[in-house]
Amino acid sequence: MSNLNLTNGHPQAPSFYGGVRVTDDLYWTPQAHAKLKMIPFFARPQARQKIEAIARAAELEEVTAEVVEQARAKFGQ
Repeated sequence: MSNLNLTNGHPQAPSFYGGVRVTDDLYWTPQAHAKLKMIPFFARPQARQKIEAIARAAELEEVTAEVVEQARAKFGQ
């Protein structure tokens, strides 16, 4: 896997959150996605990054409702 992503044909460096790469999408279970949709639309991108960072740090291949709840507990929402 390359360390660079192509956006409109141009290389783009990967994004990182807490040292965890967050450019590749993880699979979200329907329950986790439903919980994400309960977050205000303007906060969803940042919330998604934080939730996916937690999942990657735990070496998970999918985001479950439990991971979303862990993020909620960690970030106080």
